[in-house]
Amino acid sequence: MSEKRKDSEQGLAVVNVKQLGFTAAIVTLGYVFWICGAMEMVERLAFYGVKAVATLYAKDPVSNGGLGITMDEFGTVLMVWAFIQSLLPVVTGGLSDRYGYKETLFVSTVVKICAYLVMAFFPSYWGFFAGAMLLATGTAIFKPGIQGTLVNATKPENSSMAWGIFYQTVNIGGFMGPLVAGFMRKMDWSNVFFACAGIICLNFFLLLAYKEPGKAERLERAKAYKDGTLSRESLVSESLHELAKPHVWVYLAIFSGFWFMFNALFDVLPAHIDDWVDTSDIVKTLFGSGGTDSAFIKFFIVMSDDGTHILPEGMLNLNAGLIMLTCFIFAYIGGRFRATTSMVIGTLLATVALFLSGYSSAGWVSVGAILIFSVGEMLSSPKFSEFIGNFAPADKKAMYLGFSQIPLAIGWTLEGKFGPMLYGIYASKDNFSRVMLEEKGMSAGDVAAIPNGEAFTELVKYTGETPRALTDLLYSTHSVGTVWYIMGCIGILSAVGIAIYGRWILTLAKKKVS
Repeated sequence: MSEKRKDSEQGLAVVNVKQLGFTAAIVTLGYVFWICGAMEMVERLAFYGVKAVATLYAKDPVSNGGLGITMDEFGTVLMVWAFIQSLLPVVTGGLSDRYGYKETLFVSTVVKICAYLVMAFFPSYWGFFAGAMLLATGTAIFKPGIQGTLVNATKPENSSMAWGIFYQTVNIGGFMGPLVAGFMRKMDWSNVFFACAGIICLNFFLLLAYKEPGKAERLERAKAYKDGTLSRESLVSESLHELAKPHVWVYLAIFSGFWFMFNALFDVLPAHIDDWVDTSDIVKTLFGSGGTDSAFIKFFIVMSDDGTHILPEGMLNLNAGLIMLTCFIFAYIGGRFRATTSMVIGTLLATVALFLSGYSSAGWVSVGAILIFSVGEMLSSPKFSEFIGNFAPADKKAMYLGFSQIPLAIGWTLEGKFGPMLYGIYASKDNFSRVMLEEKGMSAGDVAAIPNGEAFTELVKYTGETPRALTDLLYSTHSVGTVWYIMGCIGILSAVGIAIYGRWILTLAKKKVS
């Protein structure tokens, strides 16, 4: 049997390996694992500082310092951003395996700093577009190296707990990022980008403490390739050879639908909350009808300056907050199931959350939807990387983790364009306001002259009605929930596909072992 085939079959044999107990799994995690978690936390803090408010920045009027573009135009940015960030790791993963994780992590940090600075210094559509492309490139270089390190620093027996805790540390950064962004954008949008550029610099210090696991073996293989005692295919040929394996490409195809549904929460929900969800009922329940004057509370919940509403990034931050606090628990729970079973349950929970988002504009319903989605995410998303990392051949861990970005590339790229586009058709408050302005007697020319993002404000002035009354009227006369029902149906199809794949891969693994 060839070494390549042997490695592949050994990988398939551990896709459902029995996990260590809760305490034993944590104790066996080494020093390098925690350095990885810290680096990912810093990277995510900076990344989500921008990503959490990108939709709001795009639709905010130019008069407020935003881009003042339509959701459809923003969808084009997201589409290209998603394509580059998700597909480039297919190549950069192999580069990390060949040339070293530490080297690629350093390069990625430099690229990401440049990305945030471009966004800050060029506050325009094309400036943000260029910055987003640089950010996508830097992230694509970063991900395979950090995840490849994680796989090589853990064992199949503790991988479920390792990925769960890693995902938890990721969400510490994911939780803090929107807090920083929510505070900074109240002063000026450019402050968000400057802050993120400074935050990512912290990874240079962590790189000083970083030690690449398996480096001696990698250098030995490199020397053997250089001396000619070992031969290997070109990186492209080698990647295509691995992608041609049925259990790999079927995996990638199945999970594309999940990522389409999943990313809608982060790309479209901020706009939905900003336009339709009444968060004042949450504030009244927690602090009374007058809200709160506490600067501390307003910072950590991300509230409006008057303390009577929760901003969209604050609502969405419930996702990262719950994961930050409880992911190790759900990692343990998920470890009790087969990987694909955990993914199916998680996908179905996320689907329920999307249907809830479309069902009501009440603030507490939105809170419930986000929390249910978060539980579903904890049971499913970490399992994708763990699953493919376990069945990857020993010398191709980062390559396979790069492959795991392909379904994200397909799903997020399509959602990046179609999610905001569907929102523009079925749920855009700005578009609905323009229609109502014409119905109320404003000329088509005057309506067309209103800058993007300012139509609802103009409608309030023109009619003399309160913003809440007009919001409720527009919501009741349009099928705003349609966007979420479409996403939910895709989630159901994804869960069915994952369940079928799980049965097939288990049968395949048993055949390989026997």
